[in-house]
Amino acid sequence: MAETLPVGVGMFPLGITFGLLVVQSGLAWWWTPIFSGLIYAGSLEFLLVGLVVVVTPLPSLALTTLLVNSRHLFYGLSFPLHRVRGRLAKAYAMFALIDEAYALTAARAADSLSSKRILWTQAFLQSYWVGGGLAGAVVGGWLPSPIRGLDFALIALFTVLALETCRKGQDLPGPVLAVGCAVVARLVVPDATLVVAMALYVLGLLARYRFTDRAGADGAVDA
Repeated sequence: MAETLPVGVGMFPLGITFGLLVVQSGLAWWWTPIFSGLIYAGSLEFLLVGLVVVVTPLPSLALTTLLVNSRHLFYGLSFPLHRVRGRLAKAYAMFALIDEAYALTAARAADSLSSKRILWTQAFLQSYWVGGGLAGAVVGGWLPSPIRGLDFALIALFTVLALETCRKGQDLPGPVLAVGCAVVARLVVPDATLVVAMALYVLGLLARYRFTDRAGADGAVDA
């Protein structure tokens, strides 16, 4: 679909990076379509490559998956799943509910989205990602030596996104809280820094929301 092409322009190159990372991490090329076809969550896939390579325990993998993809629970609240017809179609629509698919559907009125349009949008988006991953895996197999710093691609991407968000939203407490959680987790539990840092950050966000919500309520009462 034409409306998915602008998004595909970004997803395909990032998929290539993921495919390169899989192969150059020592995994066989066919792990790329397995990750992209069964997991299909870009940021999580990048993380799982590193976690799989170091043989991370299954509970840590499960908790990391929950924390990274928990935002999808909120996507489901406004995603037009009721427009999708058929049990298998609904199952795929829920599975393929990535950030880009949500953005494309959220920008349109639910009444204008048919079941076929939603499903084709998600199918095209997944084809960009899987196709890019396969291309990267093939190219990575031809390269004579590993590309240094390739595993930093996702970190760089999210760093840029976080900086851009902070610049526009001017939300200083959020990044400070994230850095603080990372430092504490690194010092206290160096073997499980990622999981502990993310768990602390989620708890910190909940506490912050609770505090600001109560402060706002008290201010309204005083007024």
